[in-house]
Amino acid sequence: MLAEAVSSTLMFLQGGLTAVWGVLDRLFLDPASMISLTSLVCALAVAVGVLVWRRRRRRGRSPGLRLLARALFPRSLFKSKTGGTDAFYVAFNTLVLSAAFGWALVSGGWWSQLVRDALTETFGAPALAWPYWLMAGLATLIVFLAYELGYWIDHWSSHRFPALWEFHKTHHSAERLTPITVFRVHPGEMVKFANILALFMGLANGAATWAFDGVGGVMISGTNVILIVFVYMFLHLQHSQVWITFPGVLGRVFMSPAHHQIHHSINAEHYDRNFGACLCVWDRLFGTYYSPSAIPQRLRFGLVGEPPGSGGVTGLLIDPFTRFAQRLLARS
Repeated sequence: MLAEAVSSTLMFLQGGLTAVWGVLDRLFLDPASMISLTSLVCALAVAVGVLVWRRRRRRGRSPGLRLLARALFPRSLFKSKTGGTDAFYVAFNTLVLSAAFGWALVSGGWWSQLVRDALTETFGAPALAWPYWLMAGLATLIVFLAYELGYWIDHWSSHRFPALWEFHKTHHSAERLTPITVFRVHPGEMVKFANILALFMGLANGAATWAFDGVGGVMISGTNVILIVFVYMFLHLQHSQVWITFPGVLGRVFMSPAHHQIHHSINAEHYDRNFGACLCVWDRLFGTYYSPSAIPQRLRFGLVGEPPGSGGVTGLLIDPFTRFAQRLLARS
């Protein structure tokens, strides 16, 4: 009897460890992951390159390793309590909830097939004779732009509607920004985000595969290849203290790290600005764009006057649901 109990326990633990390793593998070792180790190394290399170039331009010499270490990993970063909260959300959202259920109630594939079938029934099959590479490239771009629009609408709505803000301000409660702050997202907001993206990207992919005779966008491990390029180039640095702007037209098209740091700033003139992920185009179109200065700025992050609970499961997870319900009841 004891032997059977021990055997069952060991099998349970083995299954649990296998599941955890699978999540960690997809999260950190898959090159297409949004926070893979390779993309983090690339982000670190970009940050080092920018700091060295900036130092050489101003002082005529490269910074030493100690100075670089202080700039990239200031001592205050390790003293801040906000890092522990970020780590909690990394573990909870990736190891617990992602293993429990999918975030999108209706998948992007379902929306895609619905649109493609509707267009085929209404207009018939298109007779495009374009090269495969051109159709695949256009489909990739169309789906990426749909991702950006869906991201912008999701982000804007989280700031625009008080009930949704109760979930989103969990993310804005971070007083220091690090690459893992991207995981500092309440589960209620993750459900909304996943379903909005599934809708927009599904509709775009359905229209593209219909127009291009079944040719869809280029994906790596289920992620749009253009988005992966941006992740490796600069997206990780958006949640960091490294001030990087893009010159000229690049800064009017692409969302630099400084753009997003402005978004997190508690300065009143920065409120509700720069909602995009990779591009500035939707912010410029809808009047929410704010251009950062090329001169590095010292910004303060966090919340003013309304911090969400910051301790324990109640403060981190339950209180936002309670305040969300209170907001909805107050409106009704």
